[in-house]
Amino acid sequence: MRTMKIFRIAALLFAAFPTVMSAQQTFQEMEQLTVNENVTTVITASEPIRLVDISTDKVVGDKPIENVIRVKPKDGEHEDGEIVAIVTVVTERFRSQYALIYTSRMEEAVSDKEVQLNERTAFHNPAVSMSTEEIVHYARRIWNSPAKYRNVKTKRHHMVMRLNNVYTVGEYFFIDFSVENKTNLRFDIDELRFKLDDKKLSKATNAQTLDIQPVLVLDKSKNFKHGYRNVVVLKKMTFPNDKVLTIELSEIQVSGRTISMTIDYEDILAADSFSTLLLKEE
Repeated sequence: MRTMKIFRIAALLFAAFPTVMSAQQTFQEMEQLTVNENVTTVITASEPIRLVDISTDKVVGDKPIENVIRVKPKDGEHEDGEIVAIVTVVTERFRSQYALIYTSRMEEAVSDKEVQLNERTAFHNPAVSMSTEEIVHYARRIWNSPAKYRNVKTKRHHMVMRLNNVYTVGEYFFIDFSVENKTNLRFDIDELRFKLDDKKLSKATNAQTLDIQPVLVLDKSKNFKHGYRNVVVLKKMTFPNDKVLTIELSEIQVSGRTISMTIDYEDILAADSFSTLLLKEE
């Protein structure tokens, strides 16, 4: 029995040690990507990339879109099998590292690389309270939920813009609004703006406008015929009672129609927290 007990303890320790040891790795244990100066290696992550580090200036790179980076050796003055750089990719919830190995043969160079689950090291990013994936999930649930607001709306050019819902979670506001186009003329979207405006404008004073950059705009559609609905996500804010939050939708010229809606701070303060129905998995 004593021997069996010692064996069980040893087994538990053995199971624990790999976890500790895996916290460190050398470049030889990293995923290796063969690269060539005539081939662009595209690395794609499943979520937005927050930071990219290339360990040497022998490799150039850029980030054309939020979840993709491109890397390539500057020249071919390397030996086959030479490590030209270590690339570190940091997203909202994980980091990955790759050793770039030079090859003189173009056919051996990796042109397309997708970050795999087993290549991700999870970590807590204090700058990210909610991932983009989570924000999109909640925004879609709101987009499909019934409207609770009925009295916040505006009419112009035979169109009606109305507020449907305002939700809050963590440090974000989710604002759900829609536009009804009562004409047969398609609305081609030029710009969707969010700003803080003065509630009462005086001819003797200049209007003070502060543009707000949204964290997320769920629907990226560029036009609509009769109906349009969108959910935008804004960082939580406070503003004085003499200011209003304005949503403005403008059309591409020549017709150049514009419709806007103002939301009082009282409506923002009355924002609902996510209910269990909205949090439930689809």
